[in-house]
Amino acid sequence: MASVGSSAASTQPALPSGPAVFKTIPYAFILPEILCGTWVWILVAATSVSLPLLQGWVMYVSLTSCLISLLLLLSYLLGFHKNSENWKVLDSLYHGTTAILYMSAAVLQANATINSEFSTNAPLNYQLNSAASFFAFLTTFLYIFHAFSIYYQ
Repeated sequence: MASVGSSAASTQPALPSGPAVFKTIPYAFILPEILCGTWVWILVAATSVSLPLLQGWVMYVSLTSCLISLLLLLSYLLGFHKNSENWKVLDSLYHGTTAILYMSAAVLQANATINSEFSTNAPLNYQLNSAASFFAFLTTFLYIFHAFSIYYQ
């Protein structure tokens, strides 16, 4: 019986560390998540915010998830996980929760985009908000793909 448990544990894929993070499918999504989330943050910050409560949530979600994802990427690059199964659970829970939060932020950003169509600086704000909405939904899907790929691994 002990050999069955040890062979089952040895068939699970090892967590990547170092540059192998960029070659492994679930973990290769971290860098695009950070980059797209940074674009959301920059584009929302570049607009004249007409709805501070809505776009404040978008800024909070994008900035917080960008920083936590960066810390998670650095921990994988430096090998802090030491191939522990707890890191897979942490990674899956983080990306699942962040996907839900980012979906709410993307919907609020889309609402802000619709409302900015009729503002005083309509063309510039509308274009910036449209781009922020696009990147918010793209980042949401990246977080969803990451969470599901870890779950099905």
